[in-house]
Amino acid sequence: MKSKPYTTLQKLHNDCGQSPWLDNLRRDYIRKGHLEELIDQGIRGVTSNPSIFAKAIEDHPDYDEQFMDLLPSHNVKEATWELILTDISEAVNTFAPLFISSNGEDGFVSVEVDPSLAFDSYGTLKAAIEIHERINTRNLLVKIPATEEGLVAIQSAITLGLNINVTLIFGIKRYAQVIDAYISGIEELIKRNPARVPRVRSVASFFVSRIDTEVDNRLDELAKQAKKDTGNKGLLKEIEHLRGKVAISQASQAYHLFQDKFKCEKFYELEKHGAKPQRPLWASTSTKNPKYPDLLYVDNLIAESTVNTMPDATIDAFLDHGTPETTISNLTAYDDELNARLADVGINMDDVATTLESEGIESFSQSFNELIATLERKAISIKRSTS
Repeated sequence: MKSKPYTTLQKLHNDCGQSPWLDNLRRDYIRKGHLEELIDQGIRGVTSNPSIFAKAIEDHPDYDEQFMDLLPSHNVKEATWELILTDISEAVNTFAPLFISSNGEDGFVSVEVDPSLAFDSYGTLKAAIEIHERINTRNLLVKIPATEEGLVAIQSAITLGLNINVTLIFGIKRYAQVIDAYISGIEELIKRNPARVPRVRSVASFFVSRIDTEVDNRLDELAKQAKKDTGNKGLLKEIEHLRGKVAISQASQAYHLFQDKFKCEKFYELEKHGAKPQRPLWASTSTKNPKYPDLLYVDNLIAESTVNTMPDATIDAFLDHGTPETTISNLTAYDDELNARLADVGINMDDVATTLESEGIESFSQSFNELIATLERKAISIKRSTS
């Protein structure tokens, strides 16, 4: 029998310690075997979000039969969540063997709470509990956005022993708060229910390419102003130097912070109770600027104990010409220098992070609302055709 090829995705995990996950989920992927094919190639988990499900449900007829069956007993929003959670339930079953064989390291499927709850701590926690109760399996991760209100829900969820994927992280300061919320939750869980601690898993999703997109847009505006002033050639040169470099630098700083927080005496004490580090997850890793390499946010962000969740096209590109070699440096001198240079030209990274957080929440909320509106129109059409 011909042996299967050893793929770059498998090398990424086995040689570099990074777990490649799929940033997409559709019903036909699960039921027609595509998800299993990806697992065979080296994919070790799945992330989803409201935009992903909106596109899947709107574009594919696989959901129509279940939607029609649900309408007599569910309103449209309830039916939408039934469609979503059906996919999640089937996906966690597909990944269950990998979860077991990896000793709980991988095989996870992520689903996000209702994006309208992003600024509601209690509502978010309640939704996370309900999803975990509905899909009672150890390889489920419920996604909670890293808003200030979300931080409260994150810590409370960890205290309850829930698996959480902290999403929409765009800045180092907020990432530090996410880590603190996780560690505080673990400390409280040790006091309340120490037997539960070894079962808890969490990732912190640091969004990457959107940072470069936002910073590059701001650099473009600075360049326009600099061109009006003929004495600012030095500034123009500096602006060009900064393009496309900030996101990788920010992710590198996040990884250094991860090492500092989880490879220290304080966390070693928690590990004695079975606590696991909260792994950094690189999200939004498709390249948005066609001038940049297609694997810019994959090849340059390879490090042990991390996850990179990639859309289909990025996975295909990495299988074709990816380079599975550790690339995140342990040196912070360059990152510190870059931060100083950004400040010098007038880029405020705290403001960048705040802007991207707001836009991310708005985008997911809009996608979910548009999906509900589409299904409401479909429901009206179905009722008319059957009356």
